Amino acid sequence: MKQSPPPVTATTANWTSSKPPLLRFLHECHAEFLAETGGAVANYIPELGKADPAHFGISLATLDGHVYEIGDTKVPFTIQSMSKPFVFALALDSLGAGRVESVIGVEPSGDPFNSIRLNAENHPFNPMVNAGAIACSGLIHAARGNGAFECIRQALGRFAGRELGVDEAVYASESATGDRNRAIGYLLRNNSVITENVPAVLDVYFRQCAILVTARDIAVMAATLANRGINPVTGEQVMTPYAIARTLSVMTSSGMYDFAGEWIYRVGIPAKSGVGGGILAALPARLGLGSYSPKLDKHGNSVRGIKVCEALSAHYDLHMLNRSDDARHSIIADYNIGKNPSRRVRRPQEQEILAKHFQEVRVIELVGTLSLSNVDYVSRRLAGGLRPQFVIFDLRRVTATTRAGARLISEAFKELAELGVTVILSGIKRTSREWTTISEWTGRLGNIRDFYLLDAAIEWAEDQIVYRYGGSIDFLETTELSEQPLLAGLTEEELTDLASRCAIRTYQPNEKIIAAGDPATSLFFLRSGVVHVTLPDGVRLATLTAGTAFGEMALLEPQRSADVLTDMSATAYELPIADFAHFRKQHPRACELIMRNLAMLLANRLILANAKVDLLTST
Repeated sequence: MKQSPPPVTATTANWTSSKPPLLRFLHECHAEFLAETGGAVANYIPELGKADPAHFGISLATLDGHVYEIGDTKVPFTIQSMSKPFVFALALDSLGAGRVESVIGVEPSGDPFNSIRLNAENHPFNPMVNAGAIACSGLIHAARGNGAFECIRQALGRFAGRELGVDEAVYASESATGDRNRAIGYLLRNNSVITENVPAVLDVYFRQCAILVTARDIAVMAATLANRGINPVTGEQVMTPYAIARTLSVMTSSGMYDFAGEWIYRVGIPAKSGVGGGILAALPARLGLGSYSPKLDKHGNSVRGIKVCEALSAHYDLHMLNRSDDARHSIIADYNIGKNPSRRVRRPQEQEILAKHFQEVRVIELVGTLSLSNVDYVSRRLAGGLRPQFVIFDLRRVTATTRAGARLISEAFKELAELGVTVILSGIKRTSREWTTISEWTGRLGNIRDFYLLDAAIEWAEDQIVYRYGGSIDFLETTELSEQPLLAGLTEEELTDLASRCAIRTYQPNEKIIAAGDPATSLFFLRSGVVHVTLPDGVRLATLTAGTAFGEMALLEPQRSADVLTDMSATAYELPIADFAHFRKQHPRACELIMRNLAMLLANRLILANAKVDLLTST
């Protein structure tokens, strides 16, 4: 009985109105924390006290160079203490670890950022507190003299991927009210940590704190730290991986001052704050986050910025110890069924529909670990171009799934369901750990189907496209010889003669009709049912339905090279090769047509095989 096609829905609209799941989550964070009114704007530096407490921006940069922005991400503010990790990295990179470590420690202090206290060796505890940062500026000044600040400004610009300016009013205000930092400077001079002119060193430090950035800038700067010193937007190797790793280490233990221990325990992402209201967080091999909101807590950290980092880490389980993969290598192939259809041999009507609607089925083959960054990258790749009706995610090469990745997958699948897109998973066993992790988050969604074999998934999606656009697939219908592509062009008389030489055979489910290695003594025309052509090791070469031929290579080769088994009960016309030889003598024109048709079928198979090879080598 033929199925009635379901109503066709238009699904080829562009995706521009939809948000990737990660962007949607950041929007939710922004909306929720915008209502937070706690904290106070820093006023011990008069110019900082003029900041608008309502400003709130969140930016997140991925390692493939994509930047999410929500809220006031283009509002400039001064970098303040967020300059410290970058100047420390610059000192390590340009002066060497030995020189830097000889005067600056790397242990947490447990004190506020502006503490006037040194360690047991009379050195700054670490480069993230003011004493250590001033010492870093002193090292750069000793090496570069009057060019020290310009060297620092240019270095920070490379991290941000653009030229950065200075807020002269904030610089003047910091310089005018910087007596505590002057006290720290002279304490360092007294202990030979600074050997240069203290006022000149402090001038460099005050200026570097007054460099202007935006939330977007610090997200990119943080992503550059997370990307082993390569700016993901510009592609420039800004600093050596060695300097970056050491900088992240100190940020982990000391970046949030006397809140650092609780921060790394609760959030688990190396971070640095600034009293201007900024927070940057760099998760190695994952992402960089930048936020801006001027109201600070008692530790000098942005109240809203802390909440954003806590929410992002908790929601996606982003603790720094949960690292696994690189998002840019997560997709091994991305194509539609026009480039790589299933192995089922389709009848002309089905071929017509699929040729017209090939973009309605998209296949994405994944590899490695399904982490937050990988899934985010895949979701953005998927959002490019036209919206398909079916998306197949092939997971056979996926080796692990993080909870963050699984959660983002579920959010992406939910959004696809809202858009009317059906998700199909392939290549994953229901007994595997990955299936358990994914199904934990996606089990309640109704738009997901799964097949172990990718080809079976593609075939099912093709069937749905055929149904939706007015076609039909009836495995029980019976076809005649006149519907066989191999016999196209034969006259009614020639078809009648050929039919008289055929015997109608009936086969039970899973019956082997042809065995590899046997003599090729017959060719077959499938009347009804479905058969599979497989290699001896079980690899399926093709699926054939009524109206197609199999065993046709008997016209060219004396021995079978593949098995043919029924998928369900089937009937076929069997034409012995000996009888075909007699038919050839009586109908040479008909046989010439058959051989031409066979050449066309083989050529089409070769074109398809080449397209698949090109697909694999170009992805």
